[in-house]
Amino acid sequence: MLDNNAVQGPTQAHTSPGENTEEQRSPETLKNFPFPCNSEKSGSSVPPKSVHSVRPSDIKFVAAMGNVETPPDSRTVNLEKQKWTDRRPQQTCIEVVTVLSDLIRYFNPSVLRPLCVPGKRVVPHPGVEDWRAQAEELVRSMKEDQQLDFQNDWKLINVFFRNSSRDHLCPSTQQQRHAAGGLDVLAGALDYLHQEVPKAFVNLVDLSETLMVSPWDQGTQLSPTAEPCRDSGETSKLSKVVTQWSYQESWDRLLASSKYNEQESFAVVFQPAFYETPPSSLLALRPLQDPSTLALNLWNTMMKPAGQKDEPFGARERRPVTCPSQENPYLFTYKNSNYLPRLPKSQERLEVRDGTEILCPDKDPSDTIPTSVHRLKPADIKVIGALGDSLTAGNGAGSKPGDIVDVLTQYRGLSWSAGGDHNLSSVTTLPNILREFNPSLRGFSVGTGKENSPGAFLNQAVAGDRAEDLPVQARRLVDLMKNDTKINFQEDWKIITLFIGGNDLCDFCSDPVRYSPQNFTDNIGKALDILHAEVPRAFVNLVKVLEIISLRELYQEKEVSCPRLILRNLCPCVLKPDDNSTELDSLIEVNKQYQEGTHQLVENGRYDTREDFTVVVQPLFEKVDMPKTSEGLPDHSFFAPDCFHFSSKAHAYAASALWNNMLEPVGQKTTQHSFEYKINITCPNQFWPFLSTYKNRIQSHGSQLPCRDRAPSASTPTSVHTLRAADIQVVAALGDSLTAGNGIGSKPDDLSDVTTQYRGLSYSSGGDDSLETVTTLPNILRKFNRNLTGYAVGTGEANDTNAFLNQAVPGAKAEKLMSQVQTLVQRMKDDHRVNFHEDWKIITVLIGGSDLCDYCTDSNLYSAANFFDHLRNALDILHREVPRALVNLVDFLSPSVLRQVFLGNPDRCPVQQASVLCNCVLTPRESSQELARLEAITQAYQSSMRELVGSGRYDTREDFSVVLQPFFHEVRLPLLADGRLDMSFFAPDCLHPSQKFHSQLSRALWVNMLEPLGRKTETLDLAANIALSCPTQNEPFLRTPRNSNYTYPTKPDIENWGSDFLCTEWNPSNGVPTSVHELRPGDIKVVAAMGDSLTTALGAQPSNSSNLPTSWRGLSWSIGGDGILDTHTTLPNILKKFNPHILGFSTGTLQETAGLNVAVEGARARDMPTQARDLVERMKNHPEINLESDWKLITLFIGSNDICHYCENPEAPSAGEYIQHIQEALDIFYEELPRAFINVVEVMELAGLHQGQGGKCDPPLAAQSNCTCLRRSQENPLELQELKQVNWNFQSGISRLSYEPQYLQREDFAVVVQPFFQNTLVPLNSRGSVDLTFFSEDCFHFSERGHAEMAIALWNNMLEPVGQKTTSNNFTHSRTKLKCPSPESPYLHTLRNSQLLQDQAEAGPNVLNWAVPAAAGGGLVLGVGTMMVWRVVRGRRQESLPISLNTVSF
Repeated sequence: MLDNNAVQGPTQAHTSPGENTEEQRSPETLKNFPFPCNSEKSGSSVPPKSVHSVRPSDIKFVAAMGNVETPPDSRTVNLEKQKWTDRRPQQTCIEVVTVLSDLIRYFNPSVLRPLCVPGKRVVPHPGVEDWRAQAEELVRSMKEDQQLDFQNDWKLINVFFRNSSRDHLCPSTQQQRHAAGGLDVLAGALDYLHQEVPKAFVNLVDLSETLMVSPWDQGTQLSPTAEPCRDSGETSKLSKVVTQWSYQESWDRLLASSKYNEQESFAVVFQPAFYETPPSSLLALRPLQDPSTLALNLWNTMMKPAGQKDEPFGARERRPVTCPSQENPYLFTYKNSNYLPRLPKSQERLEVRDGTEILCPDKDPSDTIPTSVHRLKPADIKVIGALGDSLTAGNGAGSKPGDIVDVLTQYRGLSWSAGGDHNLSSVTTLPNILREFNPSLRGFSVGTGKENSPGAFLNQAVAGDRAEDLPVQARRLVDLMKNDTKINFQEDWKIITLFIGGNDLCDFCSDPVRYSPQNFTDNIGKALDILHAEVPRAFVNLVKVLEIISLRELYQEKEVSCPRLILRNLCPCVLKPDDNSTELDSLIEVNKQYQEGTHQLVENGRYDTREDFTVVVQPLFEKVDMPKTSEGLPDHSFFAPDCFHFSSKAHAYAASALWNNMLEPVGQKTTQHSFEYKINITCPNQFWPFLSTYKNRIQSHGSQLPCRDRAPSASTPTSVHTLRAADIQVVAALGDSLTAGNGIGSKPDDLSDVTTQYRGLSYSSGGDDSLETVTTLPNILRKFNRNLTGYAVGTGEANDTNAFLNQAVPGAKAEKLMSQVQTLVQRMKDDHRVNFHEDWKIITVLIGGSDLCDYCTDSNLYSAANFFDHLRNALDILHREVPRALVNLVDFLSPSVLRQVFLGNPDRCPVQQASVLCNCVLTPRESSQELARLEAITQAYQSSMRELVGSGRYDTREDFSVVLQPFFHEVRLPLLADGRLDMSFFAPDCLHPSQKFHSQLSRALWVNMLEPLGRKTETLDLAANIALSCPTQNEPFLRTPRNSNYTYPTKPDIENWGSDFLCTEWNPSNGVPTSVHELRPGDIKVVAAMGDSLTTALGAQPSNSSNLPTSWRGLSWSIGGDGILDTHTTLPNILKKFNPHILGFSTGTLQETAGLNVAVEGARARDMPTQARDLVERMKNHPEINLESDWKLITLFIGSNDICHYCENPEAPSAGEYIQHIQEALDIFYEELPRAFINVVEVMELAGLHQGQGGKCDPPLAAQSNCTCLRRSQENPLELQELKQVNWNFQSGISRLSYEPQYLQREDFAVVVQPFFQNTLVPLNSRGSVDLTFFSEDCFHFSERGHAEMAIALWNNMLEPVGQKTTSNNFTHSRTKLKCPSPESPYLHTLRNSQLLQDQAEAGPNVLNWAVPAAAGGGLVLGVGTMMVWRVVRGRRQESLPISLNTVSF
């Protein structure tokens, strides 16, 4: 059985051990080989007594016996021509032990000259006696060596043998017998050494591998007593490396328990000499290792613990010398290696339990057998087959842990893609899943066996096969299906799964041309071509080659028990290269090219030329993460005992992943499968229950989320700026029909169904199904936090239970948003599923589309200013009441997009109903002024949103932020191949988005949420493949201004205080009206004004001299006419838009150009009659005014000086006298002026001026210096209260003038009180201080900006009905705040045309609304003008000389 050599006498090296020369310190055999070990620290101070503590430095003598050489093959080599001599074996042996001795000399310079005792070169049947004779000769030589202390010196003895019968290729049970027989033969030598030699470490070195790599004779035949090896016929690489390992394990098991390892002074250790398996084509060409390399490899093997000698040798390479470690400095024995032999395995098969269950409601086949593969349901499948390698053949799938030899067993019944053992409840495979839909499925494999075994059936995968072998497999599969009488080859639908490539990658480095990506793809194509040409009704799964690099993690983890000899031999090109090496980079790139080539092969439509055949790439293995245990180690329970093939557990996970891939839409398939979660079997979509193909992918609306890190913050964040997706607990939404989900799920021709609110499919709040089938923001967030709540499901109204926190209402406009917010807040507070104060919330707001649809019906109601106010009020409530919230404010869909879709498809869209659906957007003609106004107001809406968010108003709390998500700003519509719009993105009404559109909205919103401010995507390309982004390690948070390091851009300097004119109704009446109640703005011919310095526009612009402030009458809010409306907002400039020929306005600063502005600085109410007479005279004397026929507009504003000085005289005029003076002026007009409309503006409220604000206008206060009563009120609370009372009495008295009967008698005369000054918020800047840009240099009068705001407020009041007029002014800059007359209400409002009931008119106005000033909380709600001055005047004293205002009055 074992070859030895007949004794020919010992041979000793010529080196003299007694000389410590430099040459000896650097042996000739190793002088060019690096020696990395630190020999100075490797020695033991006292020679050890135990063999288990022997270090290399303790060895004094190295010897060998046996034959290191392999004889030539007499049948193939001419022995006469070979120069074989009797010295060749001895020479090889001595070279090996000399190198070993030289290695030891680095640790122990006094090591003696080595000895080799080879025998005769050829012995046909060596036996016990032959080996004993060699042992006797060796012992005799050692005893005769005078330099060796035979009893006390430690000796390293190497016994070289070889298994000439190739027993190491036998199965495990035979190997065990042959190893035992081999040990019996060697016993002659080992027994003698054990008995005679003290202090000996014996290496039993098996050189059987030389028979596999030499072209010479494979050795003599087995001895007659040896039982022949019953070869299984398996010749694959897998078989070879598994039996190699088993052979080594058999020897280790025998020796570890033998008598040779029972003494403290003697040990025998098996040292295998296995080689990396070369490609079969190169097998016969590999030369023997040279003696030096063999010796070095033997040394390295000795440095590894017993049972872990699993690093195969390289035939052509010298690997670095392994050094004794500090932890383990000894030569390894079975004892100090803590070797535990693997116990022989029971012959019982492993009980497999990797089942699951499937609870799909619809398991029925199609009503009729489908003719198209694109309409194929799982239950329609009748036949299943598979092609591939050992991963499909099922090698080791059912093997027990540790039973490595059993990996050779092909458990085809457990194969993930073709196995049919048991049923789904115990074994998860693709066939067992399909049998839940069709119990009559055929073709699956059962039990164990090769591809030609009866149980294999249509699983024709072959262990060890590569892509080049696939065409043969495909040919065999087709023939089997054709010849099976139980398969209707033409009619039955078939699923064939093809998975190949692992072996190609493992051997790529050995032959890059043979295993090139191009050849790999071409070979797969040849197999698919056969199937495509010959197999009808087939759905082919082409599974991408797995990302094989993860195998390195398992191989390199020393804490995991894996047979590395097997792994390295099976896959050297993956496991052999060093980390970060070019070889490894090359392999990774080839792996990717294999995967990409697979896609390119299929996605060009090559296999979609028939309706009944398709190939679909299933990418479940594209990215593979090594499954881990709870300790973070690779989980080897997913692998067979060889740590290379799949266990039944991994087969189960792979089967479920393949099944799920088959249902996922192309382009959205899962490419990264987690093996650490519970197996999940997806059910077919009830709306689209077909297997997904390239042609039917359009019907699915799911998405793939590739994010690996889905963990929440370590602790619940307290800041919105450190908020992760997984921290979100609650999702909510507000808006109109787009958010409510109208028509999302409607069929293309079902217009009436658009009224159905598919809230469960809504982009921002829907929670139907899962992300795999329905893409919505909640379904994305549920991938991070499965406990998310708040989302809507199904259909229904906002108040339905299933709507939950989707409180959007179809048709809702911005004015109703506040109501939605209030309802939402209450729901969150009341619902037990929401922890209102602790849960983080995402609230998405989209509003504005409905406002634009009705804008033209009432441009005042739907003005940009009102839109701004409504949006601000709603967000203010959220900001004030909702803790821990991130609000997404989403742009609305541009009206131009709606027009393009709706009007561009008259055959499909209900064009006749345009005026009903969205009148102001859909009915204007192209290039019309109406359309231009619509575009302007749209931009104004969008600008107001940006202005509101950019103001920083909602960034004052750490746990709250509003972020504008601008992806909707520009929409690119999808086009079909013929250039027409793809209407599948829209509901049947052509206005609402379909589910396809909503899916894109969801993806775009999610991407926006992760993009930093300043770099957010503002374009939505509906045809684009929008991939779901992932939070990154460096940027894990949902983005806010702060965590984006973003500063909102400062507003550009405003060049002027003009306004944009957006009105579409500006024509005058068809004829000059005779009734003031039918007076249009265009009918006004004359404008006039009276009052005090606020009407003369004192200080409206900075003064160029140190003189007293100038009156800029041309800029006066009520009468100025300088410039045009685009640059100067005044009432006359507004009226010029309606009538460019209006008369009476002021220009410049001179009295001569004052026009009909009769206001005087310092005037009080008592001066109004005088001003009235002056005004009448000017009108009568004006050459261009037709007093009788021209309509006149007169604005009267007085009272501030009356209030400021009422306390100086105890008999000062009361509120009654104040009103009486005004009435006297009005009476003059009533008697003298025909066709007149009189604006009486309520006096400002001054009582709040006692509260200081600070700033550049420090005391002496300008206001107080001329407002005696205001100054006194600072010192006396009673006087302050009295000041308030007087102010209120003045306002209350004026407010009744609109209802005075004496002014209601004439048809051409009206007095209308304009109350915009009644309650006015103090304008504040971004720092919360009073905004001084509204005031003149004296911090007392209005600047041009202030006059512009007053003009806007007055104009808007004039267009509001009496009883519904705005009683406050919004001091925020916008060029679009001007209201417009509407077709329904084109007139200036009077009491009569405001349609107040007679009893209301008689009753007079309601009690004044003091709610705003009363609730001023912080003193920020004050009147404008003088009442602001006290708050802002303080700071000026420090910056410039105080201004003398002794003569300045209102």
